[in-house]
Amino acid sequence: MNYIIGAFKPPCHITISFIDGKTRKKASIKKENGQTAIVPLFQSLENIVGEVSIDPVQGKKLEHTGVKIELLGQIELYFDRGNFYDFTSLVRELDVPGEIYERKTFPFEFSSVEMPYESYNGVNVRLRYVLKVTISRNYVSNIVEYQDFWVRNYNPAPTINNSIKMEVGIEDCLHIEFEYNKSKYHLKDVIIGKIYFLLVRIKLKNMELEIRRRESTGSGPNTYVETETLAKFELMDGAPVRGESIPIRLFLSPYELTPTYRNINNKFSVKYFLNLVLVDEEDRRYFKQQEITVYRLQEAP
Repeated sequence: MNYIIGAFKPPCHITISFIDGKTRKKASIKKENGQTAIVPLFQSLENIVGEVSIDPVQGKKLEHTGVKIELLGQIELYFDRGNFYDFTSLVRELDVPGEIYERKTFPFEFSSVEMPYESYNGVNVRLRYVLKVTISRNYVSNIVEYQDFWVRNYNPAPTINNSIKMEVGIEDCLHIEFEYNKSKYHLKDVIIGKIYFLLVRIKLKNMELEIRRRESTGSGPNTYVETETLAKFELMDGAPVRGESIPIRLFLSPYELTPTYRNINNKFSVKYFLNLVLVDEEDRRYFKQQEITVYRLQEAP
């Protein structure tokens, strides 16, 4: 029985390491099993350099028809789990067909890698970057090992960032104006604005501002939309009167936001909205939603 169990054990151990793994910044990510993993952090156009070590089981030789490493950027839709859509695919051959008797190490380098999209783990989709080592073999299954890494891309502050001004209301009952100081916000930004009450004939009892994230995956009739409320911020408690104004000051840093993703590879989008909610004394709710753009600000050197 022990022989049968041993027959399914891999004939070698594969280690994928980065040359600057000890000093490089790390990101904490949630895996599919709910556990947390710490992985290296990169950004687009960086060099990805490291080595692959293959250590055969003691006393055994490893016959193969070639060893390669791939750098893959992939999108996985959870309703089509297991099928990955590659938007980046680079390959390096590490070894020609032969035999490995003892631990062998192969250096690798991918220079100035274009990684246009940030890594993302969502409700129905994930975008990941991974190194994949494949040891090809005849007659038996290939041996494959993966190493995930995380990508964050930074942007300069936009040169044009218009404010948002809108009027909303119910005819002869309610008329308000609201404004936000800008329409594009970085992840650590502050939303500053003001709400003006021009006509109030409804007995309002409170008002709050919500930050909502809308994730859309798929296309056409197979589009799936998930909306999460990430934050609720009370702006007013009590009935306003005509001529009154309410200030808005909402810090974004406490919330787990990501940048906006717009139609990534025709597979998914992630958008953010400011949702203004008014509740009257009969618990009727009135909404006004406004899309904003979220980006990751370039860090100071």
